[in-house]
Amino acid sequence: MKNVFQVLLAAILMSGAITYAQNEGSSEKTRELGHTNQNKFKQMYEEFATPNMYRTGSGAPGSAYYQQQADYKMDIELDDKNKKITGKETITYTNNSPDNLEFLWVQLDQNMRAKDSKTPLIQGSGVDLANTPKGFLTKYMSEPFDGGFNITSVKDANGKPLKHTINRTMMRVEMPKNLEPGGKFVFSIDWWYNINDHVNGRGRSGYEEFEDGNRAYVIAQFYPRMAVYNDVEGWQNHQFWGRGEFALPFGNFEVNITVPADHILDGTGVLVNRKEVFTKEMLSRYDKAKKSYENPVIIVSQEEADKASKSFSDKKKTWKLKAENVRDFGFATSRRFIWDMMAVKIGDRDVMAVSMYPKEGNPLWEDWSTKVVASTLKSYSRMTFDYPYHKAISVHAKNQGMEYPMICWNYGRPDPDGAYSDRVKYGMMSVIIHEVGHNFFPMIVNSDERQWTWMDEGLNTFVQYVAEQDFGEWYPEALGKDKKYPSRRGPAAKIVPYMSGNQNRLSPIMTQSNNIHQFGPNAYAKPATGLNILRETVMGRELFDYAFRTYSQRWMFKHPTPEDFFRTMEDASAVDLDWFWRGWFYTTDYTDIGVSEVKKFVVSKIPTLESQRFASNNRRLRFANPADLVVMVEEGSDDYTRIKGNDGIIEDPIKLKEYLMDNFSAEERARMKNPKFFYEITFEKPGGLVMPLIVEYTYEDGTTETITYPAEIWRKNDSSVKRAMATEKAISKIVVDPNQETADIDTSNNSWPKRKKLGKFQEFKNKVKGQ
Repeated sequence: MKNVFQVLLAAILMSGAITYAQNEGSSEKTRELGHTNQNKFKQMYEEFATPNMYRTGSGAPGSAYYQQQADYKMDIELDDKNKKITGKETITYTNNSPDNLEFLWVQLDQNMRAKDSKTPLIQGSGVDLANTPKGFLTKYMSEPFDGGFNITSVKDANGKPLKHTINRTMMRVEMPKNLEPGGKFVFSIDWWYNINDHVNGRGRSGYEEFEDGNRAYVIAQFYPRMAVYNDVEGWQNHQFWGRGEFALPFGNFEVNITVPADHILDGTGVLVNRKEVFTKEMLSRYDKAKKSYENPVIIVSQEEADKASKSFSDKKKTWKLKAENVRDFGFATSRRFIWDMMAVKIGDRDVMAVSMYPKEGNPLWEDWSTKVVASTLKSYSRMTFDYPYHKAISVHAKNQGMEYPMICWNYGRPDPDGAYSDRVKYGMMSVIIHEVGHNFFPMIVNSDERQWTWMDEGLNTFVQYVAEQDFGEWYPEALGKDKKYPSRRGPAAKIVPYMSGNQNRLSPIMTQSNNIHQFGPNAYAKPATGLNILRETVMGRELFDYAFRTYSQRWMFKHPTPEDFFRTMEDASAVDLDWFWRGWFYTTDYTDIGVSEVKKFVVSKIPTLESQRFASNNRRLRFANPADLVVMVEEGSDDYTRIKGNDGIIEDPIKLKEYLMDNFSAEERARMKNPKFFYEITFEKPGGLVMPLIVEYTYEDGTTETITYPAEIWRKNDSSVKRAMATEKAISKIVVDPNQETADIDTSNNSWPKRKKLGKFQEFKNKVKGQ
């Protein structure tokens, strides 16, 4: 039997099913298993890449940091009659890396619109029970639009064909020999494609056709573009599926664009043949605009645009643009565009704020577009660095919002009679602020949009919120009766519906662009809200703004990664934020913090026998002299009732000082407060996110006090924490996060005494009353 028992015991031990106990007096304790470090405040060494000579632990570029350069010379012709664009480009690629390159990768983003594109096949597609006729036609009956690149030649500098392979939206170009560090390779690509209707078929660029047969073109991703090669992953040659935007190297551009002679055109870069393409009247107006800092000057009027829209000239005109140190190129052209400009002072330079729009945009666009551009440049420059380019252009394009260096497309169209609602007005203003702001992120602080959408959209949406509030201060006449800009994103309370949603439909912010659920809330709103919480609640504006400017200036005209941002924000502020990055960016946890219990205590000078009992029940006091103890007794407890009967409770602060007299000097007693009330408050944290504990205490006389306990208060207990309060006035009310600063998704536990839950009708009535 003994052997059988030993076998059974060994089996139990192997399975881990036995519990170990240790005796301490007459009690038994179960020995728990060990655990890994799941503390919310542990450092992010596991998540972050190891610092190296390219990217330092401080978040700054390293001593060996490099980036490639791609320079372009292009001749472009837009065929208005056939809705077609043709180009010849020469690329000079400079290898600044320490690596030998065997081949080059070129992006062919228009191939997403090729007839055999795989993009439509990755989307789930059920049957719509109801649809518009146009939507039904598009989904079930229309032939796919053939808008992919037609590559007619790829040649080296000597005109010799180069072997190349097209894999959907990427083209591999094979060089005759490896490109060594410091070397340059020159090659050319000839191409054409059919321009898409961006209004009816959607798209980041294309044309809008008007009833009179004219079109307004907003053209981008229109040329084969070099992919990024860097120290993080080599070639960034992820396919373009339509959502994750672009990763591009910097370079210099010389672009000649031929369009119908009655078109006006603007785009990335300096217009180097202005005298050839402007009339004398336009040149005179342009000179006036360069000195106008208050109001835009019309360069092409609505009357002139109406006249041009009837001509449909068969002649051609070439506009020549030259840009230095930009990552991309875009342009807009139409005979229907009205054109205005004004100057804005940025640092010690004048920058031109510019708008182009058809008459369908008026009067809204003529009144506000260019002023919004100017305001945006000032706000973003204050938050980051002085805008380095000479102009920023806002182009009106129906249903569009898209950005390129120095130029962007924006929606916001009044009714046919010119009337517009506040929703349309603020929608236009916000999209202009957002898209012009993209000049900073990612056109200059050049993050990888294909991977990390939040690094451009989220950071940009955060600064957009700051710029919107600035605009409201600078142009109060543009606002409604509330005199406050109605920002849609930024304040913490606005993200609560998303954060409290179905976890099956949430993704961490640190999710690759194509795989994100709820793209707008995830990549735009949540990171913007997180940064706003950092600025307003966690760090304070002074520390945050300094660190944010440091990041922007360290990485302007460079390629940052998420770690570079996270590390720089800590490096420049001396605020440990690993807990914040991990929770807000790497998880879908939410904030839920409340007050669970409030106990009131009094001080007792209880008899020795009772003191001994108190001491024996408290390990820290077990060996203390009972006569020296100051004992806290909870009101309403059995101890309180028993000691109250012996008249042992001290309720008078003067008597309390007398009781303590033997333990402190007269000088020490003179510095003491005179608390009359003692509380133990237990705060709970059902939510997974760590946040500062913001508590508003209301006293019986109606006065209030707000205390912000740093997030680190949760470092040793992630579910609850107690705080002792000694006050001169009785506490009548406690509210956690009174101003909704932490995106708390459940405020039902935020108050003591606990608030009664209102019926839906009463909630509606209070909302109507503004309560």
